[in-house]
Amino acid sequence: MVFANLLFIYLFLPLNILLYFLSKKIVWRNLVLAAFSFVFYAWGEPVWVMLLLFSASFDYMHGRMIERYRGTWLAKAAVLSSLVVNLSLLGTFKYSGFFVRNLNAVFGTQLSVPSFALPIGISFYTFQTISYVIDVYRGDTKAQTNPVYYLLYLSMYHQLVAGPIVRYRDIDREIRTRTTNAAGFSEGLTRFIFGLAKKVLIANTAGDLASQYLDGELAGLTVAGAWLGILLFSLQIYYDFSGYSDMAIGLGRIFGFHYRENFNYPYISRSATEFWRRWHISLGSFFRDYVYIPLGGNRRHQYLNLAVVWFLTGLWHGASWNFILWGLYFGALIALEKKFLHQVLERIPAFFSHLYLLLLAALGWVLFYFTDMKRLGQFLRILFGGAPLWDSRVEIALVNNLFWLAAAVLFCAPVVKLVKSFVSKWFNENQLSIVLICQTAVNVILLTASTAMLVGQSYNPFLYYRF
Repeated sequence: MVFANLLFIYLFLPLNILLYFLSKKIVWRNLVLAAFSFVFYAWGEPVWVMLLLFSASFDYMHGRMIERYRGTWLAKAAVLSSLVVNLSLLGTFKYSGFFVRNLNAVFGTQLSVPSFALPIGISFYTFQTISYVIDVYRGDTKAQTNPVYYLLYLSMYHQLVAGPIVRYRDIDREIRTRTTNAAGFSEGLTRFIFGLAKKVLIANTAGDLASQYLDGELAGLTVAGAWLGILLFSLQIYYDFSGYSDMAIGLGRIFGFHYRENFNYPYISRSATEFWRRWHISLGSFFRDYVYIPLGGNRRHQYLNLAVVWFLTGLWHGASWNFILWGLYFGALIALEKKFLHQVLERIPAFFSHLYLLLLAALGWVLFYFTDMKRLGQFLRILFGGAPLWDSRVEIALVNNLFWLAAAVLFCAPVVKLVKSFVSKWFNENQLSIVLICQTAVNVILLTASTAMLVGQSYNPFLYYRF
């Protein structure tokens, strides 16, 4: 099940809210959330619930073991055991086929290539459970003694299948005791609806248009068509993933949880370094805290550490060489910026540094999109002049979608945040009811429009669902 689904919006979520708020004690509310989370996760592939239960049970026990034997070799052994088992499961299901295919290609062997269905969200909950064990070992959080509460942390459907990657220490207190009120509920509902609109009204439309230029026969593609296609995909992946993160954060807020932000308007950045401080923040902070800094960070072997982190970042996104190239591409850009480019970017006018980032980010999405190396090379040649410049198809697409495209580009900037800030300053406390009425009207309009699109829309993918 996904959030941008009429069954979820009009049946699953209302029923969950009703039963949750009918339960008065926190223990019953947690049980309601856990039960709904398992129904949500099992909706498509029930078999993988057992894997999730195993991961939760395994690391719950390891957390208790670390707490009990803190300061001894047994605590270190528990951390090592957790890392080996969790990464082995992730490697088996996600990377074993990729590894064997490349082994056969390099050495000419004919080993049987494993073919596993990828458990939904395994990349996300594996990182969450690893972060929990390491944080307990470091003393950053206490081990959870209630197995149901730990199971709730790992399985909570708000962020289970596609993030953001939530660290146990950030919601430890809220799992045990939290309060909800009308303001928090309203804020969460608004955030969910805005995220839904980003996903349905912008991401799906952008993806549908992009596929016309990126998925067909490339021989007939023009330079303008290639650039328009990758611009549309850049919009699709941002609104798709940030919209899902908005929905997850909003759902958490409805039930009293405060998840950290996962996106902060990355396309307004002026460098690749800044871009990755704003894009998929939870993933970047995970690799920083659990890989980059333990390897030595900026203190020793900085550029080797960067290479390792960005190789893993690319590999995390998928078992394909294009994802590895994409990760190393950004790693190289960030290394160059640390070496000397940041001085240049700080001195030139902001317009040119923004243009630098947008151009390089778009080229990065080319690497991300094409898993077939042959098609990737062909598309890059077209992108840089290896085809006719223009065709009528591009002109028609631009004319027909001009206002939608302008709005999609505009809302990549913090326009909504600026409007909210202006409104809050303009209206005094006696006029807050007007603000509430306007907000409610906007929510109703966006929800109605999103529902209408979902009813008639056959194209409704979720890009990060496969990770």
